[in-house]
Amino acid sequence: MTDPSRQLIVVGAGAGGLYTALCASRTGARVTLVSATPLAGASSYWAQGGLAAAIASDDSPAQHLADTLTAGRGAVRESAARILCQEAPRAVEDLASLGVIFDADRHGRLALGLEGGHSRRRVVHAGGAATGRRIIRQLSAQAAADPLIDVMEDCRVTRLLTTDGRCTGVRLLDDRTLTASATVLATGGAAALWARTTNPAGATGSGLLLAHNAGAALADLELMQFHPTAVVGHDGVDGFLVTEAVRGEGAVLRDAQGERFVDELAPRDEVANAVQELMTRTGAPSVGLDMRRVDPALFPNVVSALRRAGIDPERELIPVAPAAHYMMGGVATDADARTTLPSLYAVGECACTGLHGANRLASNSLSECFVFGARAARAALSEPPPPPTPTDSATSAQRPPELLPASRQSLWLKAGLVRDADGLTELLGDPHPLVRLIASGALARTESRGAHRRRDFPELDPGFDRRHITLVSGRETTAAEWL
Repeated sequence: MTDPSRQLIVVGAGAGGLYTALCASRTGARVTLVSATPLAGASSYWAQGGLAAAIASDDSPAQHLADTLTAGRGAVRESAARILCQEAPRAVEDLASLGVIFDADRHGRLALGLEGGHSRRRVVHAGGAATGRRIIRQLSAQAAADPLIDVMEDCRVTRLLTTDGRCTGVRLLDDRTLTASATVLATGGAAALWARTTNPAGATGSGLLLAHNAGAALADLELMQFHPTAVVGHDGVDGFLVTEAVRGEGAVLRDAQGERFVDELAPRDEVANAVQELMTRTGAPSVGLDMRRVDPALFPNVVSALRRAGIDPERELIPVAPAAHYMMGGVATDADARTTLPSLYAVGECACTGLHGANRLASNSLSECFVFGARAARAALSEPPPPPTPTDSATSAQRPPELLPASRQSLWLKAGLVRDADGLTELLGDPHPLVRLIASGALARTESRGAHRRRDFPELDPGFDRRHITLVSGRETTAAEWL
């Protein structure tokens, strides 16, 4: 067996997991990369947004930080956001060194996009709206060819192993166990728990439950971001995300009379709420996204997907409405991706660094995968080796809880863009454990802030400024301020 003293387990092969594994292997460490899907099958593959990084001559990390703080509605953990903004340009450079080809202008300079909430053009793309696809393909190829990375595809982790209060490895569905000095969760988000979502079916928060069941703290689960421009339709296109970047290039939102009703480049919570309020007031099932003046060559995969569904974005409005898109909450971590369970780390959407606050600034999430993935790799490899016989009291592996259609519909209706105590209390009796945890977090946040809107508490409460609703198994829910 391999000496585990310089060995890392990474669970999840999306952007965060692949990059963490590659960062670790470049230091000479051995990595076991466990993926529930084949490589290039993770949710990150479908990411249309880019990487937010202050690269332009008229931009700076300080300005990027200011925009992040504004978008986060007073709930951002400033120390984590500052790290992201300072280190994102370096992450772009490193990805380019790994072979990722970013879009450039005719002079060879990076072509920077503008998205909602950004005061500057600072979003780096690859292949227009195919950024996730390009990055995941390249990083997957690198990982598959790396002799220090053992890729285990179509494997599902069912339990985190612990010994003497620290994480010492994982147990797989087939009852195999893997041990290492540290384990990194990079399992993605949970937006597919909601009935209407932009996410693939597997994005149901499996890593959050693994961490919770092992005793790690979760935070901010009530803060689900709803994207304002998910297609309403059939032919396989319902929920298809039309990237915010099209609005950065001039697309606008129109009501049934053809009038604009919102600043399309306002932070995402503001736009989604405006769309939802208009739909509620008029009874309309959608609003119109007008990208007829946008050059279709800038977004070829968006245009082709819409045309396959019978929508011609060059000639007609696209019917769109909000859908669950990105969870700002997750497994609570520090600035080096450490969770509250020693030797367990989390990166990407399954983690909660606090940098997104109550409303993620567009394209900060991919940047987060790389900035904190590099930090996780450095910190995790300083952990001591595990004991030879990690503790696991279970006699056999346990399958993840089944997600019923009724649970998804209940979460959409009772913890959607607007929620209240009556509906959230009903969710406490839902059969799915993560639905119950989301409801607990939402009940504890007795205010309206960013992506979390309460009918019964419609105002922002300054008492929740910079506070994160934290949940630990067997303990009372708390609202903690993180430094």
